[in-house]
Amino acid sequence: MAPRAAIFGTSGPDLTPDEAAFFRDADPWGFILFARNIDTPARLTRLTADLRDSVGRDAPVLIDQEGGRVARMRAPHWTEVPPALDMADMFAAEPQKQADVMRARGRLIAAELRAVGIDVNCAPLADVARPETHAVLRNRCYGHDADTVARLGRALAEGQAEGGVASVLKHMPGQGRADLDSHADLPRIETDRATLMAEDFAPFRALADLPMGMVAHCVYSAIDPAAPASQSALVTDLIRADLGFSGLLMTDDIGMGALSGTAGARSRRALAAGLDMALHCNGEMPEMVDVADNVPRLAGVALARADAALAARPATGADPAEARACLDELTGESHHA
Repeated sequence: MAPRAAIFGTSGPDLTPDEAAFFRDADPWGFILFARNIDTPARLTRLTADLRDSVGRDAPVLIDQEGGRVARMRAPHWTEVPPALDMADMFAAEPQKQADVMRARGRLIAAELRAVGIDVNCAPLADVARPETHAVLRNRCYGHDADTVARLGRALAEGQAEGGVASVLKHMPGQGRADLDSHADLPRIETDRATLMAEDFAPFRALADLPMGMVAHCVYSAIDPAAPASQSALVTDLIRADLGFSGLLMTDDIGMGALSGTAGARSRRALAAGLDMALHCNGEMPEMVDVADNVPRLAGVALARADAALAARPATGADPAEARACLDELTGESHHA
């Protein structure tokens, strides 16, 4: 039987008996981890194994380990790396070295994830940093123009594959013009379609071969003035037809303040809009039950995309110490756990 079209979080660093029983019955496609789930490497490794045991298969385990502020795994056990935009700007005068550094960054992050059983990272970001980009996103971006963002996004994704994890491209189709934080509010982007296609959406077209994508909770008035991208069939059609993305599409966290309605209703609307997967992150059991009651088991083309995403997970990882030494050599700086 195919798994359910959902990715769920969990409440803490250990899987509770109630969570294990729920996951066994609900059978989500995968899981996502946050800082509340992270303790020691040994405890985290046990958690990822227990999550997979709860559904009886090699389910994907995701995380947002971008570096900088958005890093769920931190020192003293894992390497601290600076925000992506700071690192990209540092080497802007040397484009090849800039790409090499981003590739090494991805390889190190992935190697540390793979060592504890995490095999999918929610990166790269292909949003273009602009003066108006909200501070919650801006220094997480990879550059200030579409070409740079696409080039460095490719480098990071290749590094993550070398390090042992698959990539999730975000925030589709491009959230760099948002001046509100979608964790709390619904951003509206009023830019015309031609400009969006040429400047904001272009990096996503260049990276359309990546196996998974995450869709933003953001209204693009020129595409669909009524619905956020994550709940808009018009935006989904654009991502598929105009940007050429054929991989698995998941929502950004459906618990974010940009959306309205119950967790189940948000999930149902996303799948009705053509997305493949609802991402629910906070680990709160009543909401997860609501999601499970409102999303089906994967079938048809959504199941095929999910299977292809699973197949894209690298078979092996890299040695974290070697990956850290490589990044240190390229940057001339020491990155410590």
